[in-house]
Amino acid sequence: MKNRILYLCLMCLFITFPGNAQNKRLEKAHKSFNNFDYFQAIKQYMALVKKGTTSPKIYQNLGDANYLNAKYEEAAKWYGELAKMGSGAIDKGHMYRYAQSLRSLKKYELSNEVLAQLNALEQNDIRGVNYVQNKDYLQKIKERIGSYTIENLSINSSESDFAPSFSIEGLVFSSARDSNIISKNIHNWNKKRFLNLYTATKTDDDSFKNIMRFSEKLNTKLHESSTAFTKDGKTVYFTRNNGKKGKFKRDKEGVSRLQIYRATMKNGKWRNIKPLPFNADGYSVAHPTLNKTEDKLYFSSDMPGTLGHSDIFMVDIHADGTYGTPINLGDKINTESKESFPFVADDGVLYFASDGHPGLGGMDIFAVDINDLENSSIVNLGEPLNSTADDFSLIFNTVIKKGYFASNRADGKGDDDIYALEQLKPLDLECFKNITGTVKDKKTGAIIVEANILLYNDESEVIASTFSDIDGNFNLKSNCKKGDFLLVAEKDTYEKDMATYQNKSQETIAPLELLLLHIDTGAPIGTDLTKYLKIVPVYFDLDKSFIREDAKVILAKIIEYMNAYPDAKVQVGSHTDSRANDTYNEQLSQRRAQETVAYMAKQGIPLSRIKGIGFGETQLTNECGNTIKCTKEKHQQNRRSEFILVE
Repeated sequence: MKNRILYLCLMCLFITFPGNAQNKRLEKAHKSFNNFDYFQAIKQYMALVKKGTTSPKIYQNLGDANYLNAKYEEAAKWYGELAKMGSGAIDKGHMYRYAQSLRSLKKYELSNEVLAQLNALEQNDIRGVNYVQNKDYLQKIKERIGSYTIENLSINSSESDFAPSFSIEGLVFSSARDSNIISKNIHNWNKKRFLNLYTATKTDDDSFKNIMRFSEKLNTKLHESSTAFTKDGKTVYFTRNNGKKGKFKRDKEGVSRLQIYRATMKNGKWRNIKPLPFNADGYSVAHPTLNKTEDKLYFSSDMPGTLGHSDIFMVDIHADGTYGTPINLGDKINTESKESFPFVADDGVLYFASDGHPGLGGMDIFAVDINDLENSSIVNLGEPLNSTADDFSLIFNTVIKKGYFASNRADGKGDDDIYALEQLKPLDLECFKNITGTVKDKKTGAIIVEANILLYNDESEVIASTFSDIDGNFNLKSNCKKGDFLLVAEKDTYEKDMATYQNKSQETIAPLELLLLHIDTGAPIGTDLTKYLKIVPVYFDLDKSFIREDAKVILAKIIEYMNAYPDAKVQVGSHTDSRANDTYNEQLSQRRAQETVAYMAKQGIPLSRIKGIGFGETQLTNECGNTIKCTKEKHQQNRRSEFILVE
């Protein structure tokens, strides 16, 4: 069951779009997609593709329509076609969905390549950073195999059953079984029935009986799901579509959002059913859970301040029954994708479902110590609990080490099934500390990029490593073991530097500064610094002179060299490919030289040390002259700036 925080939302079908006389079929397909009628949109787009009509938008929407219905093989196919069109066609969101779809197909190597591309495209993307910092995530997940056993429950139906919660009698869960509400206008996303709450009584042998609808006071003509009960069983929080008098209340986009309601038990019946005060028409609030002391409520939402499609939030419950201001749990837990279905166990472990952290594909279930979030790692619970499908809505009893979760894996009875789980091995929530700092030149104070940072424990073992980034900064994780640690920074042509620190308690380690003394072995006069530093030239887009993002990384290394050698002077030679006439190309190359010089000057290199010259198309690197037909890649090799050491 994909995208569950919005999955129950009802879609408006009366949005109209301006006509397009040239392509009515494409207009209808886009309209179906924008109205969340994904099944119809897939049929319409496929008909267009078969007739030879393609575009980035068609591939994007075909990928999304399949992805949001957990059809990962088809999603991967169309995202793959989108990726073939180049980085300009696929944005970071669809690049990540492509990687996720590949993981669900167990194509981990290709998925990792896409994640590396995502990190290169957007270094601040939390998902890409998580991958770069946890490239061994598959090995770590593999190490947790055998930590749990799972069993499909007899209470499952041929429809969707999920979101179990503990009640005094046994379980309360959400199900789409035997709903009599029929409407062709509200199930276009996934063609599924309405959801209601059901209850099942637990027997002495851990099986269930007496499966029935939970409460007609809580079950309505809207969707109901995701309950959380106080331990005395007298208060329940649950999820329902935004509505009024049994009818859907929609936002300006035609969507009936999700809201959390609260009800209390009086004389054996649920009464005082009220929405929580931080609900709103413009966003969803769903999947409540309480902490052990029942003074905090955790939930998922896409309210303002959300980092991705849905985040996990916390709100205080005051003694007088009022609520505080919802707080986003931050980018340690939340990513640009979906984090949902939180559950806080009595030992303070937060379990949640996510497709934004490194996993096996689809949504996986993760755990983190909510009482020490700063120093606790996000842990993937591994197989067999997690799979390449969607795994979510876990609840866990810390006393008997048993619980339940839901999954839409292929061997289930219905669309989503509820499984029992038993923990066989203790959950090892790795504790770590962030060690941050900066690497600089000891003599000039200039930042040093790509310095190798090594962290040693008191047994002289390397326990973590990383490289300084484009700003000379580094961030690595140390374990929480008490003792002495040694941090070493090293780089070719520099003398290494080191710093020591002690782990004493939960205290934060202050940022460290490592200073490297440059060994004076500069390049000879006349050297092209791109070749000396073993980097590619600065490349330009066709008919453009602006500095690209990938070029800034190259320029940072040139600038680092010039900072290390304060007397060095460089001639920036800029070039074009052979397209356009000679005069125009000479002018274009001069603009490229000026842009390159201006960028370096802005980064602190004096203009007296850099001079730009445009050579037009007179110094091609290959055979691609005026009369030669060449590929785009070969023409790209000629659109460049080079850096010749002149003094």
